[in-house]
Amino acid sequence: MRFDIITLFPDFFTSPLSSGLLSKALGKEIAHVHLVNPRDFTQDKHHRVDDEPFGGGVGMVLKPEPIYAAVESLPILPRREVIFLTPQGEQMHQELFRDLALNCDQIVLICGHYEGIDERIISLVTREVSLGDFVLTGGEIPAMALLNGVVRLLPGTVGKEESLKAESFEQGLLDYPHYTRPAVFRGIPVPDVLLSGHHGKIEQWRKQQQLQRTRERRPDLWQDWIREHPDERV
Repeated sequence: MRFDIITLFPDFFTSPLSSGLLSKALGKEIAHVHLVNPRDFTQDKHHRVDDEPFGGGVGMVLKPEPIYAAVESLPILPRREVIFLTPQGEQMHQELFRDLALNCDQIVLICGHYEGIDERIISLVTREVSLGDFVLTGGEIPAMALLNGVVRLLPGTVGKEESLKAESFEQGLLDYPHYTRPAVFRGIPVPDVLLSGHHGKIEQWRKQQQLQRTRERRPDLWQDWIREHPDERV
């Protein structure tokens, strides 16, 4: 999959893209990331990408010309999404990541800054996406979150793909607790069932833990779950 990130701060991505599973995925060419700076497409000697808003007001607005030129410089793959990262967009969730991983060959991410972008840039956009109901200094952090969430779902990124099926949100529930050695740490033991070797009882315990955690920690997810699974209660 190809990712094109339109950003005023390409250096922001240097460390995340060279660390952990993302670095391995790029090394194995599971994904390709291209960083594009709109300043490279400006026509004035100061490489200006922002200007004062029409109608007055505080702050500056990203100009349309550099963003348009940056996006239009990119190749166009058959299944492409152009995503603007904005607090006004659809909030990120696992189903969104799964949909993008399955149905896209190319994802273009436009990182906003300042007070926003010239509204005419939206005509380039196929999807607006938000990290949450809050405002950050720019779209780089949400872009990195989306890229990470999608790439880890691409075949070959995670060593044991079976592990993706049981984690939080994949089945509408939160994940179950995990334990490893030692069996007792500072007086806190691992639950006996996990040491029993009885796989059926372990699976039952894990499912019960998922149900209980979801009910206690995420009532919104729990309500969705019991509507779809009325016979499964804690």
